[in-house]
This record gives sequence, structure tokens and C-alpha cells, in this order.
Amino acid sequence: MATDIRLKEGLPEITEALVATYTECRHINHLGHRPLPSREAIIDIVADLMDILYPGFVRRQNLHIGNVEYHAGDLIDGLHDKLITQVARALRHEHSGGTAVDFEALAQQKTVEFLRRLPEIRYILEQDVEAAFLGDPAAKGRHEIIFCYPGLEAVTIYRLAHELVLLGVPLIPRLMTEWAHSKTGIDIHPGARIGPGFFIDHGTGVVIGETCDIGPHVKLYQGVTLGALSFPRDASGNIIRGMKRHPTLEDDVVVYANATILGGDTVVGHHAVIGSNVWLTQSVDPYTVVSLEKPQLRMKSPEAKGSTAWYYQI
Repeated sequence: MATDIRLKEGLPEITEALVATYTECRHINHLGHRPLPSREAIIDIVADLMDILYPGFVRRQNLHIGNVEYHAGDLIDGLHDKLITQVARALRHEHSGGTAVDFEALAQQKTVEFLRRLPEIRYILEQDVEAAFLGDPAAKGRHEIIFCYPGLEAVTIYRLAHELVLLGVPLIPRLMTEWAHSKTGIDIHPGARIGPGFFIDHGTGVVIGETCDIGPHVKLYQGVTLGALSFPRDASGNIIRGMKRHPTLEDDVVVYANATILGGDTVVGHHAVIGSNVWLTQSVDPYTVVSLEKPQLRMKSPEAKGSTAWYYQI
């Protein structure tokens, strides 16, 4: 196909106009000598972490008790270096200036502490896997849950990201959980606090907000939203950040598909059951069952074909 050289002569003008926006729209570009964390590197780090947490399930096969220590040690050594680079970049980006900071040294401290917490994360994940196995009669075994369940993958990455939040690492936790969101359809903010034995069944469309508090042994079904009722604003109309705006679910709560629970003052008491499609903005007591009134089904019998006769079933 022939090209018109006269049209190509306009490309420098396009480039000049585009570069002009880099000054005018400065909030959507990052120019300078301080590189941001790499999305690709973070995804690679998550893959290494999954390999450590679930050895034999992810990339490396043929592991046994005789070689798994070498395998884990090699991954830990590599993660130490990879995480320091990415955490230092994140810390440097968030630094407001002023006092001098050795970002690499600070990143190493946070990285080593994070790696030190991996054994405890595994103990919690074992409870999550067990909750999925006990809570889903379709599960043939725990290995199927680890291999196949998007809910466990999203929760695993959340638990890793949450530890980084607790250590004061910026940007990277959100990169991790948003990558999990893109893979699984499950959106868990890394700042949420979630107890052990947590199970998301099916999972697609679940949203868990930043200031949610979820107790042990809670079960959610697909499409559940644990969100904010409103965003408080200051006198200038700006959103006030850092306030609790998402609900609290106490121990052993079950929330069925497509339910929406909103508000920082909303507390769902322990052992409560929230039914499908419920819209809830107020607290409920322990052991409460909240459901919509049973809808009316309308059925037309085959004998009524061509007539206006309808049969109703409640």
C-alpha cells in the first residue's frame, strides 16, 4: 500500500503538541531521574512468592523434602534483591524531601522483615484453604482449591500485600492486588483487615474496601460489595481520607451473592447471614438472618398457550 510522504511530514507537529501536554497535564506523567516500581518486576516477585507459599503447585515441579530447602533458599535470596530494588523505588517516590534518606538500606530492612513473616502467612493460608474445602461441597480436595480457585489466589496476594502495607511500603501493595483483580475479578484493597479461614466462593465481582474489618471464618459469594456509603468531605469540599468508611463483618458471617453492605458504622454481628441481593446500610445483631422478601414467580402453563391464563407460584 502506498503512503503519502506529505502526511508523514506532519508527525513532528504532532509530537510537539503532545510534548506540550507533558507540562500542562503534569499529573499524568512521571519525568525525572527517580524510576517508579516496575509492574513487570512486581508480577515476577508475586510469582516467586506464590512458588514459596505453595511449593510444588506453581512453577517448579518434582520438589521433595530433600531439595525444597535449596529451592526455597534460592527464591528467598532472589526475592531479597528484587524487593529491595522495587521497595526503594517506591519509598523514594513517596518521599517528600527534606532530610536525606538511605532508601536502599530502609528498603532492605522492610524487605527482610516482610520475608520473615512468610511462615506466618503460610499458617493463615492453610486455614483459608481448609475453609474453602469445608465450605464448598464441589471441592474434591485441597489440591484442587490451590490449583483452581481464583478466590484463594486473590486472598493469597492480598495477604502478601497487606503485610507490605503494615510495613509502610507504598504503591507496591496496590500494584499486587490490582494485578490479582485483573486476573480473578476479585478486588480486595490491601489495607483491609481480614481474619484467617476466609473463603470467597466463585468470586467474580467481589469488592472489599480499604477500611473493611473482617473476622475469622467469614464466607462471601460472588458479586458481594463491602463498600463505602458516602465520602465525608472537609469545609473546602475535599474528601477526608483515612477515616473508616467500609463495614465490619464479625466472626462466622456468611454473605450470599450480589449483596451490598455499605458504611463505616455498619457492623454485621457474628454468625449473621446476609441473603442474596440485600442492600444493607445499618448494623445487624449476631445470629441475624437478613433477606429480601421472597419474590413471586410467574409461570405460564403449556395448556395456556395462546390464552391469557397465567398461574402464579409463591
